[in-house]
Amino acid sequence: MEKKCKIAVVILAAGQGTRMRVDYPKPLAPLLGKKIIDYVLETAEGFLEKNSLKGELFLILGHQRQEVTHYLCQRKTGMPYREIVQEKQQGTAHAIRCFFEQVKNASDFDYVLILCGDTPLIEESHLSLLFAEIKNGTLDANLASFIEANPQGYGRICREANTFTIVEEKDATPSQKSICEVNSGLYCFKAEFLKKNIFEIKNENISKEFYLTDCFSKKAKTKAIVFPDAEAFLGINDLVQLEHAGKILQKRINQNWARKGVRFLDISSCIIESTVEIARGSTLYPNLILEGATVIGQNCTIGAGVVIQNSHIEKNATIKAYSMIEESHVGSECDIGPFARLRPGTIIAGQAKVGNFVELKKAKLERGVKISHLSYVGDASVGENTNIGCGFITCNYDGSSKHTTNIGRDCFIGSDTQTIAPVAIGDNCYIASGSTINQSMPDGSFAISRGRQVTKENMAHKFIKKKVVKK
Repeated sequence: MEKKCKIAVVILAAGQGTRMRVDYPKPLAPLLGKKIIDYVLETAEGFLEKNSLKGELFLILGHQRQEVTHYLCQRKTGMPYREIVQEKQQGTAHAIRCFFEQVKNASDFDYVLILCGDTPLIEESHLSLLFAEIKNGTLDANLASFIEANPQGYGRICREANTFTIVEEKDATPSQKSICEVNSGLYCFKAEFLKKNIFEIKNENISKEFYLTDCFSKKAKTKAIVFPDAEAFLGINDLVQLEHAGKILQKRINQNWARKGVRFLDISSCIIESTVEIARGSTLYPNLILEGATVIGQNCTIGAGVVIQNSHIEKNATIKAYSMIEESHVGSECDIGPFARLRPGTIIAGQAKVGNFVELKKAKLERGVKISHLSYVGDASVGENTNIGCGFITCNYDGSSKHTTNIGRDCFIGSDTQTIAPVAIGDNCYIASGSTINQSMPDGSFAISRGRQVTKENMAHKFIKKKVVKK
């Protein structure tokens, strides 16, 4: 039986990322619902799982490493990783030296796969191809390269006969700078070869750093594999590149949903984070935003400009244009909006209607409730089939504390009504328009609370002022 090889996957994430000009460490830059480092870790995990490899993950951290560690400790999914500390960032070869110095069982590994922690677009297939090439051949090491029309900033692949070397931008001659084949920063090594050579590397270069690329000398058995999809190797060095990576990733996400049966009216205009789930048969209108742990059920319609965050929308629901839904649950066959706002803690049962300019907060609406327009319902529950008229307000805040309003089933609440919480309205109640309700009502009761109307005949002329037209 063939011995199962053991591989170390090492992610380089110790750099300062000064060009980002942000307060947080670069690995924690946000990207479509996750952090940059999440994508790299998931790719590494997917590679090990897809190839059924016995492997371990190592994360080399340095600048603001406590913040990165704190974030990753809260990560609920994925493989465990081992942290390597690079106190002084003296180059990529120095980072790998830290790996061999700090990992006592480093000699147990047959291979070492090295990724950059700022390349969120790399996919499992790239890693698998590199590994297969070195595992099944006689190479000591290989790397992924690509063709870049504007290669500024990248290390150049300088080929000569059957060998090549890598020259960094700062050390390159004018003729070398014209080379368009560049280094991606993705490497696979035989562990024995890497350990033997990593401590022999010198820092005789302009940056005075120890370059991992110096392992690729003319004497070694190495190979640069040119990948056609250059954009997959985009490294994030500033916020412009972060935004560009987001567009590429967004295109992948949206096309994936389209292939699964989600209809887009303008696929390029929709922002959908990588954490969102959408069932087939749903239709998405332009310029919507779906964020966080949002779930969209089957055959839903999400209108133009809608924003949904960390919410669950059940099947056959319609969310009309420019509505905003935050941390809420919308039942099946509901009709929400346009211009509705569902604030955190709102739960709406099936077949309910929440119309334009209605705001709900910590509200529980039972099946068939209708709140069609211009109302605020907060810290309240509303029973089945109750109809609430225009301009209804639950007065839930007394300046110090929040209080609840409970409305029963099959009620009719007239327009321009207010309830002064805490108050409870029973089942089958009727409240006349323009009422202010500050006392609870038993089942089946009628309430009216408004000022007495006084009508004076033939007095209107005293209050109506005619406009004087200047000649």
